[in-house]
Amino acid sequence: MKISRLKTKNYSIIIGKNSLSTLNSEIRNHCPKCRKVAVIIDKKIPKKFLINIKKKLKKYKIFVFFLSSSEKIKSLNQANLFVEKLLKLNFNRSDLIIGVGGGIIGDLVGFVSSVYKRGINFINLPSTLLSQVDSCVGGKTGVNSKYGKNLIGSFYNPKVVISETEFLKSLPKREIICGYAEILKHAIIHDKSFFKFLKKNTNNLLSLDNNILSKSINKSCKIKLNFTEKDFKESGLRMKLNFGHTFAHALEIQNKYSNNLNHGEAVLIGMFIAVKISKFQKFCSKNTYKEIYNLYTKNSLLNKLKKFLKKNDILRSIKFMKNDKKKDDEKISFIFLKSIGKTTMPGKYKYKVNQVENLVKRLF
Repeated sequence: MKISRLKTKNYSIIIGKNSLSTLNSEIRNHCPKCRKVAVIIDKKIPKKFLINIKKKLKKYKIFVFFLSSSEKIKSLNQANLFVEKLLKLNFNRSDLIIGVGGGIIGDLVGFVSSVYKRGINFINLPSTLLSQVDSCVGGKTGVNSKYGKNLIGSFYNPKVVISETEFLKSLPKREIICGYAEILKHAIIHDKSFFKFLKKNTNNLLSLDNNILSKSINKSCKIKLNFTEKDFKESGLRMKLNFGHTFAHALEIQNKYSNNLNHGEAVLIGMFIAVKISKFQKFCSKNTYKEIYNLYTKNSLLNKLKKFLKKNDILRSIKFMKNDKKKDDEKISFIFLKSIGKTTMPGKYKYKVNQVENLVKRLF
């Protein structure tokens, strides 16, 4: 599949093999007065990509900063360190910050870009499947607090997103499955035909077949854009994208954002619990549940995650929901599945903590 350009209201997402070749022309188009470029990059990314990026930035004064990517670096302290460095280097708003890495790097660099002198040019080069199909779309930036994930942040769009699929070939399969979780979520909540496509092509997608991969990234971004462009600041419709995330974020906090459970894995678990509750509460049919269960089983999506599905662990995680963004008026808001491609409306179903606990006790 050729390089594709997906246009949003405010920026473009360029997807495909060798899409990184467009970087120079995109900077010229969007940042014509740029003189300095700060590249903030995940230190795990193979050196050949940084060398390639530097070649495309020859006419600019380049500053490279390496980060070890983990949820722990998504902090106000880390953001402040970068703001101080940029101030010391006398970066202007017309200059540019490029984030190269997964969603953690994108969230942090996007947040720094949004607050530095009230907004500096920002280009996102997502390097993981998860970031290419989820966090690079919709303009959310943020850092974590001891009280929860992404509770401090802003809405700030990049000038362009370049999703180079060659990045993905350097990733372990665990990271690919992590991104697949969000692709699957988009299909489950919005597009039955895409769900059928995934039933047929999941193995090829996880094996990084270029054609299936590019199609899946493109389709997934389009689905997310359907929500984010209609509800940029998450006041209603966009909250459907939180399907499975209430339990997912709670489990991540319980595991202290450690490598024991990454975000995509938590989402796979959270969606499974949400579908299980949806069937129990009779929001969806047994057949709908079975279709999703069979896809999970066929592709061994929960095989290595069963230890996180123990009743006591899930019950312990519920206490972390009280600070979640999805909580309203002391109740926790859930999105449930009605059928593949259709969910309940955001804010319609809210539960007290003890009600959530009772549901988990009955289901596990």
